[in-house]
Amino acid sequence: MKLGINLGYWGAGMDSDNLAVAQEADRLGYSVCWAAEAYGSDGPTVLSWVAAQTERIDVGSAIFQIPARTPAMTAMTAATLDSLSGGRFRLGLGVSGPQVSEGWYGVKFDKPLSRTREYVEIVRKAMSRERLSYEGEHWTLPLPGGPGKPIKLTVHPQREHIPLYIAAIGPKNLEQTGEIADGALLIFPSAAHLEDTALRHLRAGREKAGLTLDGFDVCPTLPLAVGDDVSALADLFRPYTALYVGGMGSRKQNFYNQLAQRMGYEKQAAEIQDKYLAGDKDGAAAAVPQELIDSTCLLGPVARIADRMRAYAEAGVTTLTLAPAGFTLDERVAGLRAGVEAMELAGLA
Repeated sequence: MKLGINLGYWGAGMDSDNLAVAQEADRLGYSVCWAAEAYGSDGPTVLSWVAAQTERIDVGSAIFQIPARTPAMTAMTAATLDSLSGGRFRLGLGVSGPQVSEGWYGVKFDKPLSRTREYVEIVRKAMSRERLSYEGEHWTLPLPGGPGKPIKLTVHPQREHIPLYIAAIGPKNLEQTGEIADGALLIFPSAAHLEDTALRHLRAGREKAGLTLDGFDVCPTLPLAVGDDVSALADLFRPYTALYVGGMGSRKQNFYNQLAQRMGYEKQAAEIQDKYLAGDKDGAAAAVPQELIDSTCLLGPVARIADRMRAYAEAGVTTLTLAPAGFTLDERVAGLRAGVEAMELAGLA
């Protein structure tokens, strides 16, 4: 199992710290540095800046939002980043959610599975430098009856195959991800529930494609906080968990809430959502069970974190991405170093 680092969203007042975190992760031998986008900073700009000031660590999009770009534009961006970084780019994609897709991009949030499948097919075709033509439900290239003609990408990526990941939560999306992608970006992963909530669906998709999970990158992101008081550390992530389980998406389309239900927290997930959507964010955070936080984060002394890392490796995780907590650069760097120490203690380094 390898380690990754997730910088989250840029522009939250810690921009210079984020670069220092990425550089320290590079020095420590982390495998990949991911950056996110929602409706603030864009992923490609951040990743190009990080890639220019690191040496070995891969840079990955977690995620590029599908409604934000045409598939051909994403292929151009991926090829350019791979070329400029010397073959260190990983392409992570996701449909985002209905609020962002429709409210920010003006793109209808419908048929996310077929939209993702077509998007991936076009991106792969464009990056292979074939002449681009495609007929699907969501995209037709070139447009019929006009002056457009099939053209091909002029940029040569550093590698023939750029690893492609999909952010997946629901069973159908996970199965399709196993079928069409090289890796899955997971959130709120519990080692105890990973087989039932993710791996069996990914495996089913791989089987559809005549493949196994060998070589497929199972890549969850886990918040990390080091210390002796596990209960106090869990409290750090109550607002974060409440935001996703209670307030992300709409009442009918909250994938994180549905995931919490599949993990056995049906009643609690409903209470968190009710309170969050009613404007009681503090009440929603208080309603998050500590067990849910503890099972989806890495909390405690290094030895406890090492035990948890071993459990994730045994469950089938291949890249464990960390999001170290901390309000200062020193705290976040300490989390990075604790992650390496825990990996070594677990015998996984």
